[in-house]
Amino acid sequence: MITFDNILFIGCGNMAGAMLDGWLAGGMRPQAFTIFDPAPRDYPEGVTALDAMPESGDFDAILIGVKPHMLGDIAESLAPLAGSGTVILSILAGVELETLRRRFPEARGVVRVMPNLAVALGKSPVGLAQDGLDEGDRDSLVRLFDPLGLPEWVGEADFDLFTALAGSGPAFVYRVIDALAQGAVELGFPHDKAVRTATAMVEGAAALASHSADDPGTLADKVASPGGTTRAGLEVLDRDQAVFKLMQATLAAGRDRSAEMSREARG
Repeated sequence: MITFDNILFIGCGNMAGAMLDGWLAGGMRPQAFTIFDPAPRDYPEGVTALDAMPESGDFDAILIGVKPHMLGDIAESLAPLAGSGTVILSILAGVELETLRRRFPEARGVVRVMPNLAVALGKSPVGLAQDGLDEGDRDSLVRLFDPLGLPEWVGEADFDLFTALAGSGPAFVYRVIDALAQGAVELGFPHDKAVRTATAMVEGAAALASHSADDPGTLADKVASPGGTTRAGLEVLDRDQAVFKLMQATLAAGRDRSAEMSREARG
């Protein structure tokens, strides 16, 4: 079992920064975090910001948040910090466990992490795939990510699909919200009210789905009375399974691009 009291960030852009915000909001001490980023921003009081890559240090985990193509540039100087007591956490899209283990052979374990920006609110699914960790370490890692949302162990074979569903999924939902609002506008509803209403509706529906014992498909049927307005709309979405086919094609495109990125990273 490992404790995560000293975490080094290499890169702290939008996603890593959102994770930092989520951990701090969840009660972790700012002093637990050390950050090196070539393009630094203002960090919360208590977080240590470095001007250069550290040459030494006793870190429980190193979170790599740079662009995937930069891994080769930093791995050699970072490897001495990744010893038997250190877990590598990678949010690099397309970089597989085998590549991480090859770059950091002495690390206690290597972990692929797939969040989305809702980690800042503690509301993101977080996909985890690992190599080298025992059961106690895995339990500790889940506790580390609990404040960010819903951590899930995902086999690497399913990581590309998880990336499309949970990592890219917010953009798909935003597009649906926008489409609902724009549809209302085209039918005569004021734009601002349409956006506010569609956004609030989706927020409430998602909250209800997350607390309900029923799956979303059952919930949809429960609110659709025979011959009513909801059933009339669902019949449009369900005709020839249109909405299901659209979502399947959307996820397949994201999954396939993620797999392509993995092949590119392998060279």
